[in-house]
Amino acid sequence: MMTQDEMDMDKAISTLASAYTIAKAQIDSASIKRSLKDSLSQYFSTFMVNNSSELASPAPVITTSTTTSAGATNGPIFLSNGVLRAHVIKAECSLFMAILQLSRENVVDYLKCGLNLRRAHKSYTIVWQEYKRMGQEHTKRMDRDTVSGVQFGIGAINLLISALPPKILKIFSSFGFTSDKELGLVLLKLCLEGKGIRSPLAAIMLLSYYSILSSLVPQLYSKELSGPAVECLLEAQKSYPSSCFFLYFAAKIARIAGNLPLSLQSFSFAMDASRSEMMEVAMRNVTLYETGWNHALQLDWESAAKCFEDLAKDKYSPAFCMYVVGACREMLGQRTQGILAFAEVPQHMKKEQKHQQQEPHQQSYSSSSSYIESYVYKKIEHFQKSGYQDMDFNLPMFELLCIWNIFEQMDHGALEHCLERVNLALNRIHERERRELSIRTQELAPSASPPDYYHYRALILLIKASVLNALQRYGDSIPHLNWIMDNKDDLTSDAAAWIIPFAYWEAGVTSWGLHNFVKSRKLWQQGLACSKYDFEYRMAIRFNLALAKCNDIGIAPTEKSTTEKILGMHAQKRAMSVQHPTTS
Repeated sequence: MMTQDEMDMDKAISTLASAYTIAKAQIDSASIKRSLKDSLSQYFSTFMVNNSSELASPAPVITTSTTTSAGATNGPIFLSNGVLRAHVIKAECSLFMAILQLSRENVVDYLKCGLNLRRAHKSYTIVWQEYKRMGQEHTKRMDRDTVSGVQFGIGAINLLISALPPKILKIFSSFGFTSDKELGLVLLKLCLEGKGIRSPLAAIMLLSYYSILSSLVPQLYSKELSGPAVECLLEAQKSYPSSCFFLYFAAKIARIAGNLPLSLQSFSFAMDASRSEMMEVAMRNVTLYETGWNHALQLDWESAAKCFEDLAKDKYSPAFCMYVVGACREMLGQRTQGILAFAEVPQHMKKEQKHQQQEPHQQSYSSSSSYIESYVYKKIEHFQKSGYQDMDFNLPMFELLCIWNIFEQMDHGALEHCLERVNLALNRIHERERRELSIRTQELAPSASPPDYYHYRALILLIKASVLNALQRYGDSIPHLNWIMDNKDDLTSDAAAWIIPFAYWEAGVTSWGLHNFVKSRKLWQQGLACSKYDFEYRMAIRFNLALAKCNDIGIAPTEKSTTEKILGMHAQKRAMSVQHPTTS
């Protein structure tokens, strides 16, 4: 789940599906025959339940008793603790499969995610209803770890759904989900404080939530969530001080706070803590990946390249990692080495395609790594089209930092250096344009085409606006973003399609920094309406989190334009036309 490796994820889903089958078999074999009255009562109580605050405390015992032939009255009939525990295990398997499928970021897996979330919610609801019926007797009939499991599950489902954007929710809206973020947070905190078997899972879920929000939208959430994240981490480390998981999250939180030396140290500790453990290789790869980005944030391109070279050798998304190696070499001025690294990217992609053809039993997914590799492949094609002659106009590592939205975590000196490199690239574009235009002043109908550097200029201006926003020089970014918006009709190629929604994002950040919150909301809504570009679902989540922040502070949504309404209707029709696949 943490590594995002396709083979690991396939194995995890297969294992979870097997555990689900075993738990279901245990439930089926232990099922009891209820009277018609009890069955109807159970059905309607389950049907009527909703995710409200009433989940926080058990209800009194419902006296659905039976009378024997001797006239004696028995108490209410409850499911056994073993069956309830099996329901929790069954629900957890569905929940974890849903999380894995959600991370793959494609329509088919979103549908599977929705189906698995529904299965998980159904099983958790059965256990919660029994818990409520038991009332004060639940301590005699249900172990605390089962109660902890329900708290974790219902809390996780509510928190997960609350963070999803409308573009994803529309895909499985027919499953009837509603969510309550506050309820999810409360239940997960109760689970954490209960010190049950699911306590570390609750801590990981909370820390994932805090770190993802703070990483995706640092401009809006990093300060607000830093306190709760540190409190949760300290609480978890009281029980598990040497856990590689919590050391990993400590490193993530330190980076969000801008403390890169502490982050590097914590990632190193996390790697050391996993040695000789079952997940040593997986943890080494994921910490090495994050360490590489930390070096990039310090502009230490040599160390960053070394990290990603090691990852490529370990076959950890080798195509993307070799692209990053090439980008680092380009930033170092080592163009020949960079081109050689770029040349390996298509080779790794072909190897992956060949492997998939040789393993037909393994399902091929358009995963979170696939859209990244799609972006990388388009970049390599673009470089090769010009014979790598236009590399002076490209800043590939700055481009990735802009896409990942992590300029916010750089220190002031590094950002100023980035600004110098960006201005140098803009000057080179201007000089090339001037040279090509001068030909047209001297020669009639020249064979050379007019200069067309809209893509390069828009990309460099987007990076510049992102750096200026990170420096909190919001007013300075306005003319650069306006240029991109004014020339968006010239940015229609596949390689440039993603620039416009990212420009809407940065424009919203600029307006937010200037305290024009209504304008920010309008710009983010326009960005959310964009479609069919690389990183679309990642950006949809980012836009949704920003709009949720607007809701929290009372910034009302602006009226949708006719075009936005039509786009929304078409998106809904496309989602409804997709057939529901199997759930595992």
